Amino acid sequence: MRVYALVGTSGTGKSYKALGLASERKIHHIIDDGLFINANKVLAGVSAKQEATKLSAVRRALFDDDGHASTVKKAITSSNPESILVLGTSLEMVKRIIERLDLPPISEIISIENIATDREIRLARKYRKEQGKHVIPVPTFEIRKAFSGYFIDTLKSFKVEARGRKLETIEKTVVRPTYSYMGKFYISDSVIKSIAVYSAASVEGIYKVLKVDVVSVSDGIHVNMDVSIKHGGNIILMLEEVQEFVARDIDVMTGIHVLAVNVAAKSIVVYNYAR
Repeated sequence: MRVYALVGTSGTGKSYKALGLASERKIHHIIDDGLFINANKVLAGVSAKQEATKLSAVRRALFDDDGHASTVKKAITSSNPESILVLGTSLEMVKRIIERLDLPPISEIISIENIATDREIRLARKYRKEQGKHVIPVPTFEIRKAFSGYFIDTLKSFKVEARGRKLETIEKTVVRPTYSYMGKFYISDSVIKSIAVYSAASVEGIYKVLKVDVVSVSDGIHVNMDVSIKHGGNIILMLEEVQEFVARDIDVMTGIHVLAVNVAAKSIVVYNYAR
């Protein structure tokens, strides 16, 4: 197994550049911030971005927890990769990760300055400092459950190979971790209910939202709704649109993972237009 190290100080864009570098070098596996990644899929590990403090995030990224390290080591053994790219803020950090995961010595050290322009690094530092944004080099659907309640967004880039004959889409995820904020924040069920009522009421054919219940579970929420509808429309299409609008708006406005939106039509309002 060949081990490559991508080194750069915090906030210089390592995770953003990692997938492009791995694609160019035909490296199919990445170790970044506590995760073992293969082909845009998380195979094992827990993201350091989920930790509540910077100190615990660093320990997570270094695989200081024996259980965490053991799980990732087993996944690496099972995958048996030909090569692996390890990201770290310093060469010492990469060496520590390699030691904790029982990986071979480093074959090549790559500095972020060698694959990113000065402007790209300045912008990455600016976004980290001003907005607290972190990039995870996997698609959003891979980690959304784990990051329920975080502000999260999808970041896509494109790579053209062989004079434009191949267009590759590389998707990454942008999150703002808990430790990027001053103190903690909470989103109450009443806020989620208000969003659900507003979203449902904007659907044509919905007369009134009668009831909203929010059930929280470990990886997201279930929203249960009773509505009254106007006579004359397609009930199934109306309820499906309510599901879509409510799930979308809660996700965008809160970052909470919506596992299900269950909608029941409890009554029909019939208008009498006779004069």
